[in-house]
Amino acid sequence: MLQFLNPSGRISRRKYLLFFVIFYWTNIISLTKMYEAYTIGDLLSFAAFGIVLITTIVLLLIQSIKRLHDIGLDWKYAFYLLIPPPINFIGFIWLALKKGEKGRNEYGESPLMTDAI
Repeated sequence: MLQFLNPSGRISRRKYLLFFVIFYWTNIISLTKMYEAYTIGDLLSFAAFGIVLITTIVLLLIQSIKRLHDIGLDWKYAFYLLIPPPINFIGFIWLALKKGEKGRNEYGESPLMTDAI
């Protein structure tokens, strides 16, 4: 569990794509529910879904940093993913499609050797 929250290391394209789909759909649902809560004036629901939205954005960025490490890039490139949609969507898809470096790199062992998924 702690490895999931740690931005160091590498993850495979398959694992990243799985996290991306889960978190992106969670974000869309949260935004929809936030809009509903805003229109009816339910501040508690608005705040709760806002917290869910921020949490999933942070978790997706952590996984994106690991994916950048697998490609051989520094974590600072993750700032480009904070650009609002649809621009950031292109970056997330690129991370899912770009092959990682083979073997060990400066960020760790190849995730193809260690990932169960």
